[in-house]
Amino acid sequence: MSQGGQDAGHNTPVNGRFRGRGQKRAGVYATSEQDDHMDVASDDDICDEPPPKRILDSYKRRRQSVCAERYDPDADDDDDDKKVVHPKSDEQRTRLAGAVANILLFKSLDPEQMQEVLDAMFERKVIPDEHVIDQGDDGDNFYVIDCGTYNIFVKINGADKHVGSYDNVGSFGELALMYNTPRAATIVATSDGSLWALDRQTFRRILLKNAYKKRKMYETLLDGVPMLKTLEPFERMKVADALMTQSFEDGEVIIRQGDSADCMYFIEEGVVRIAMKNKNADDPDKELEVTRCKQGDYFGELALVTNNPRAASAYAVGKTKVARLDVHAFERLLGPCKELMKRNIELYEEQIHEVFGSKLHLQETQ
Repeated sequence: MSQGGQDAGHNTPVNGRFRGRGQKRAGVYATSEQDDHMDVASDDDICDEPPPKRILDSYKRRRQSVCAERYDPDADDDDDDKKVVHPKSDEQRTRLAGAVANILLFKSLDPEQMQEVLDAMFERKVIPDEHVIDQGDDGDNFYVIDCGTYNIFVKINGADKHVGSYDNVGSFGELALMYNTPRAATIVATSDGSLWALDRQTFRRILLKNAYKKRKMYETLLDGVPMLKTLEPFERMKVADALMTQSFEDGEVIIRQGDSADCMYFIEEGVVRIAMKNKNADDPDKELEVTRCKQGDYFGELALVTNNPRAASAYAVGKTKVARLDVHAFERLLGPCKELMKRNIELYEEQIHEVFGSKLHLQETQ
């Protein structure tokens, strides 16, 4: 609707283990705040290399530069680096695809970037007691577990302390590559196993640059949303870091009237058609179009503000890209904007009145 629409980290290890695919996982990590500089934190299904803050801070004091120069995405030219390709058999590609399926770091890559990552990954076989990475070493590769079990050790007061384990699933090693810090933990294989490794240069060029470009794109998108003008620049930056792109084909349902709400959307590209049914109409199943939203508009916020089910459905018109903000980030980051959103409710009710000839009270429980 008018600049809006009708409703349509890192982890810190504690004792525990990661279960294999399809198994329930006991808690291994306690979630910490998302990094403010790059949207690359892990989700509940993926485990990062554990970086206890006190240890990471001590390394930063001791060694300010350990790997390479600070990464500057603006200065990075893709043509300067020859793409790395490690040939793989069909069997290896099948295993690799399964291993990376739930890696959050890869979620925002487009198909071409994902293919480049898969081409660049190479297999590393390990045996029991083999050290995959050692705390304090410079970072060379990011690792995704294909199979095998692994123990995580952190040196505390000069002694190696076992702080967690991986069991046939997980990923580790990204922190040293992202922040030019030494390895924050030691990972030791406890069985025969297989890992997929991605070299430092490819990791930084594709994953970090992609995250940087995504943030810049989201910041530009959010700068054009009047509602967010009430936020400070650093607050809009945090909103940008919390967004996730989703694509929809023509006619595809983005949200459905009556469903519970778990997110809101900002339109990156395309058009979204907002339509709804009026239960008080002669034909309660007849759906009428209320309005259309374009690039820079947002929709889906009404149900989050009123704590009601979705008041309308939203459909993609042509190929459409939207940026999704989940309810937890909405409540945490958009608190200052809620009053402005509530003011939009009257506008929405007027638009509904024009379509149906009767006014619905959207703040009432539906």
